[in-house]
Amino acid sequence: MSKYQNAKKIVRNYFDAMENATTETVVSVLKEHTGKDYNWKGVYPFREQTSIESVAEKFWIPLKNSLTRMQRRQDIFIGGTNEISGEEWVMSMGHFMGLFDKEWLGIRPTGKMISLRYAEFSCVEEGKITKTGIFIDIIGFMQQAGVNPMPPSTGQYFIYPGPRNHNGLLFEDAPKQDGIDTLALVNKMVNDLTELNESGAMGCPPEVLAKSWSEDMIWYGPAGIGASYTIPRYQTQHQLPFRNNLTDKKFNGHVCRFAEGDFACFFGWPNLSNTPLGGFLGMPGGTNADMQVVDVYCRNGDKLTENWVLIDLPYWLKQQGLDIFERTQQIMNPNL
Repeated sequence: MSKYQNAKKIVRNYFDAMENATTETVVSVLKEHTGKDYNWKGVYPFREQTSIESVAEKFWIPLKNSLTRMQRRQDIFIGGTNEISGEEWVMSMGHFMGLFDKEWLGIRPTGKMISLRYAEFSCVEEGKITKTGIFIDIIGFMQQAGVNPMPPSTGQYFIYPGPRNHNGLLFEDAPKQDGIDTLALVNKMVNDLTELNESGAMGCPPEVLAKSWSEDMIWYGPAGIGASYTIPRYQTQHQLPFRNNLTDKKFNGHVCRFAEGDFACFFGWPNLSNTPLGGFLGMPGGTNADMQVVDVYCRNGDKLTENWVLIDLPYWLKQQGLDIFERTQQIMNPNL
């Protein structure tokens, strides 16, 4: 058996069991598939949970209760060794899709199909899932439901596709060297940007990106920022607003980072800290705040071609005094 087949099988079995679970059986599914001292990290308002009962009560049961016949529709599925701490991890990225039939987080239901973009990281040890990091794009969900809590975005949000080559579901292990090459390219890109940050420069010459990125790169950012295509449009629609309108930028490290085949991924808790000067997301300046970020990369040859990003923007805004869920409920759904 290839190195990550057992971990992948454990995670896929858990996914199947959770998809088929009812709100009454969610706890038993978690008990069967997770290990002792299970740790779960999620976006605001869920944050960190340390018991399966709280994970079920706060996240899975309300979500499954609101999205009838919810499906997990995967675009990328990879496994690997976490280069931060050495455990085996599996990452799944795609959308949860269902019928939005009941209120969720103060958002009024539509009775129509809806998609919730996610990236889920699972640490597998001794046959059980011991740690989970799950990031979802709630602002994108809100926009599909007809509620936009944010000013107009610089990029374009839509239901993002998976990899252009449709090669992201690595149920069979990829050759080891492919993952080594992918992670080396991602780390080179990160190092180039870190060097730029340390220089004190706010902008970014396009040739710095061109070292690692295809000229036809696609950056799929979170709703509130949106997606961009090509290096010039990515710089205009995300990178330069991010670099020029945020100061005190500090990299705090990653919890998990690995690659398999042509794909790499990482997340932090938090990855970054920064202070908005005013203008980023169309919002005013504020106080220093932490950012939880997921990056999933696709490599083609010696260049990165696609990058799916989730940022817990609701938590970043909450730290600055704006709770978009409370505000949305009070304005759009005041009878709750």
